Amino acid sequence: MIYTLIQFFASLSLLVVIHEFGHFITAKMFGVRVEKFYIFFNPGFSLFKFKPKNSETTYGIGWLPLGGYVKLAGMIDESFDTEQMKGEPQEWEFRSKPAWQRLIIMVAGVVMNFLLAIAIYAGIAFHWGDTYLPLENATDGMEYCWSAHEVGFVDGDKLVSADGEKLNRLSEECIRKIVEAKTVQVERDGSIVDIAIPDSFMAMIMREGKGFAYYRTPFVVQKPIDGMPGAEAGLQADDRVLSIDGHPVCLSQAMKQIASHKNKSMEWSVLRGADTVKLTVTPDVDGKIGVYMKSPYDLYEMKHVDYTLIESFPKGIKTAVKKVTGYVSDFKYVFTPEGASSLGGFGSVASLFPDSFDFQAFWGITAFLSVILAFMNFLPIPALDGGHILFVLIEIITRKKVSQDVLMKAQTIGVALLLALMIFANVNDVIRLFK
Repeated sequence: MIYTLIQFFASLSLLVVIHEFGHFITAKMFGVRVEKFYIFFNPGFSLFKFKPKNSETTYGIGWLPLGGYVKLAGMIDESFDTEQMKGEPQEWEFRSKPAWQRLIIMVAGVVMNFLLAIAIYAGIAFHWGDTYLPLENATDGMEYCWSAHEVGFVDGDKLVSADGEKLNRLSEECIRKIVEAKTVQVERDGSIVDIAIPDSFMAMIMREGKGFAYYRTPFVVQKPIDGMPGAEAGLQADDRVLSIDGHPVCLSQAMKQIASHKNKSMEWSVLRGADTVKLTVTPDVDGKIGVYMKSPYDLYEMKHVDYTLIESFPKGIKTAVKKVTGYVSDFKYVFTPEGASSLGGFGSVASLFPDSFDFQAFWGITAFLSVILAFMNFLPIPALDGGHILFVLIEIITRKKVSQDVLMKAQTIGVALLLALMIFANVNDVIRLFK
């Protein structure tokens, strides 16, 4: 848990700094005074603050990890500082600058987050390359959720294409193509079978909440644990379980049978090298036998692609664009009952990080969160960058500034909406925790 929290706060801090730096640097470029630059919010007090000598900016760290902010002189923002707005506009204030400059300042945070995502994805491609399991190499096919069974998928089906477009790997993009397709083609017992996909398929999957599918794999022992039932029964590394009590099994089926046979013996048929071995295995009182099993990535042939430094940048751009377009496409589900119930708060975001430090996982999750932050901030909601951008665009189109009174009321409504959404999302986390 401690590593999960460290990664969560490290990622969040980086995203906030990069986002706010976009506003900060463009404000400085146009001569706008930046009064504060804060990581996290600081109602009441700050964990840390520092104002360099001869600087107009106070830098600090707040105690409320809901994001961060730069306070620009002469701007109606989260601080609701109305006193400053009562005076005559000064040349170093945000409100005194031309609309096009204010627009750039507001857009800069979103742009910086998107550029960060591109840089991280490019770095991942250059350093680690791209390793994945092609669907065609998963020879045992897939196992599907109950909702997928309802529309016609059968465990063991191999995903081939969606509306004639080949499916390459199990990913968010792949699942998106499947749920939005009219027909999905699978290979079943050597034949191609068409499965009609209903418009409600995504809602069905979200309602079930268990994911669409996962790789179906054989039960192959990686290592038995000394002193546990599996080792005592004679299981060895690389043993492949063919059947239990005369019934052929894959890994998931074997796990269910083991869990249901607490202190009850089972007859196993195991392939060891070229020989078939018979073993009697008796799970313990907890329904466990104590073996590490090989994953699909150990058993199937993986594909790896390396990228040079020059090749990594187009790859980073392509990945970032795919992530943001995919997220935009999925955003419509937020407005469904299933989507609303799946919204998560800090707990859901933190749970994305593993409980052990993995640099590749950390950077991949951080890049994705940067894409989400860029998109969410671009929404035309008062109190978000998108709300400020909307009002500046209205000014540019109408050639008339929106009144301070309207801006203040919009800001108040926007903050209230965001707080309500935050509370709703975190309550969802608590409900899921108790479930």
